Amino acid sequence: MHTYELRCATDPAWVEVVKSDFDRFLIDHAACERKASALAMSMVQHYPDKPELIQGMIDLAIEELAHFREVMKLMVQRGLRQSNDEKDPYINALLKHVRKGHAEYLLDRLLIFSIVERRGHERFYLMGQALEDEKLKDFYVRLANAEHRHYTLFMQLAHRYFDSAMVSARLDELLDAEADIVRRLPLRPAVH
Repeated sequence: MHTYELRCATDPAWVEVVKSDFDRFLIDHAACERKASALAMSMVQHYPDKPELIQGMIDLAIEELAHFREVMKLMVQRGLRQSNDEKDPYINALLKHVRKGHAEYLLDRLLIFSIVERRGHERFYLMGQALEDEKLKDFYVRLANAEHRHYTLFMQLAHRYFDSAMVSARLDELLDAEADIVRRLPLRPAVH
């Protein structure tokens, strides 16, 4: 199993920021699930020569879309609508670390998406612990478990296509970069 720890824990105040504007958090969460599904399908299209990646990304896309459907149900129950997509400052800052070159580009994307899912795992678990509503608690704990599977999937694919020493060295650099990004960004009622 390819697991690792983040270098910077989410500030506990993030939970209170989310709880103070949970509707806005749900709208952002839905957008994240939809974008994750689309991203997985774009990986399928870009790497037709990698059958393990294709199968993993199709499964991921379907699961992320199912999560999107579940978040949309919560939004409809609350009378919420999707809003126009906003640039995610966390994702954009991470993607600036993607290198050019075919192999480097793939490795960096696999590792960055793993880190994004790992951060989602941490944050959804925090939400599952903090919410009072039992259904919402269960929902976010279940999503945290899914994010754990997703981040390990990206790591398995990185190790499938690249040398382990190369994967470890680059992951080390990207985890440091991600921690710096998390420390610098303001807390907001959003997944990232």
